[in-house]
Amino acid sequence: MLLPKKYRLGISISVIITMALFILLYNLRRPSPGFLRKMALEMVSPLETAINLPLQGLAEVWNGYIFLVGREADNKRLRERNSQLLGELVKYREGYNEALRLQKIVKLRDSLPYSTLAARVVGRNPSSIFKMILINRGESDGLRVGLPVMAVPGLVGRILETSWHVSRVLLIIDENSNIDVLLQESRAQGMLQGASASGCNLKYVSKTIDVKAGEVIVSSGLGGIFPKGLPLGVVRSASKKEADLFQRITVAPFVDPAGIEEVLVLLPAPGDSK
Repeated sequence: MLLPKKYRLGISISVIITMALFILLYNLRRPSPGFLRKMALEMVSPLETAINLPLQGLAEVWNGYIFLVGREADNKRLRERNSQLLGELVKYREGYNEALRLQKIVKLRDSLPYSTLAARVVGRNPSSIFKMILINRGESDGLRVGLPVMAVPGLVGRILETSWHVSRVLLIIDENSNIDVLLQESRAQGMLQGASASGCNLKYVSKTIDVKAGEVIVSSGLGGIFPKGLPLGVVRSASKKEADLFQRITVAPFVDPAGIEEVLVLLPAPGDSK
């Protein structure tokens, strides 16, 4: 009975391999290599290659898997270390920035001819109607309503309300803030009124006064609240309209209320009970 063609090749290869293995085993017992032994080695070599290649590939895949697992563990450790170092960097940078701010506030304190008390900003009023901040000093620290509050490099506002350990400060940009001021060069007087997000407006300055952009505005000392000469801001623009009695002057405050973190409260002179 003849076998189908599709089986003949497989059977032939099996017979050849079997014969080669038999010859190889037979010749391994003989001390000197002969022709048949050489033939057996030639025939067995492709067979060993065919068997070893898949095994070698499997070993390489396994080693690659072990390598990737180890690499992933290394990457995880590196990511964790990187996060830790980043956190430390942020902490050190924050400490450095705070040291710079405190250095500036100390320099401002030393330049003022008044007794002062340092305080931190602990709250802000998010309302668009009132522009205020809260500081961590109050009546127990000797503070009272009306005391001026400064930051680098100028006036921030005045204390509006106090409790034992917290005070509310009305900022100079609040529309309820009105301060008697002087134009530093012309010495013309006016009233600085808060204009919310727009900064401040300088009112009641005669049109006969030559006001230039960049001119410094300081407190006049009138009104008994703010000492004379405290810096408030600079003139942003000035215009003279024929229909107006006074100039329209806008002022940019020296201090950005959004960036205030530390302040100095000007304390009353000894014996001043106002």
